[in-house]
Amino acid sequence: MTAPLWVFGYGSLLWHPGFPVAETRIARLEGWHRSFCMTSIHHRGTEAAPGLVLALDEAPGACCDGIGLRVEAGHEDATLAYLRERELISSAYVETRQQILFRDGTRQDDVLTYVINRDHVQYCQWSLPEQAQIIARAVGGRGPNDEYLYNTAAHLAELGIGDADLESLVTQVRALTGAT
Repeated sequence: MTAPLWVFGYGSLLWHPGFPVAETRIARLEGWHRSFCMTSIHHRGTEAAPGLVLALDEAPGACCDGIGLRVEAGHEDATLAYLRERELISSAYVETRQQILFRDGTRQDDVLTYVINRDHVQYCQWSLPEQAQIIARAVGGRGPNDEYLYNTAAHLAELGIGDADLESLVTQVRALTGAT
């Protein structure tokens, strides 16, 4: 019997996991924070006009609230293959196994979690206003960069785990694009 496969979602996995989910639980990952610290040249931008996507960037004392997604039994291998194709498209993410803390205080070990490779050329650090400028204009193979931001921020808010930086970016990007 295969052990359950848990995946930590903090960005698009919140609203588009792409695999059969048996259970979803609000969870926290300690030692990492959600950040638009990865340029996107495939999904939300192009090589000529990169966008930005979220990644987990390691930082002492940081934490990231997201969700633990338990993959439906029997779909573990297919899910792992799917996520590797989706998340490791340019090797800017590193596949890791982390421990997450659920809201009820229980912990789950060995949770599949994709984090940024700081040594990769796509790793970046921009101020929120600079991020807003990039997100407002970028479009990639999966659509506009602002759509990615809006969907992620909305789903975090729906879960009651809003992210102040993302909320600020939503306001800034809407001002830049004239969206309401």
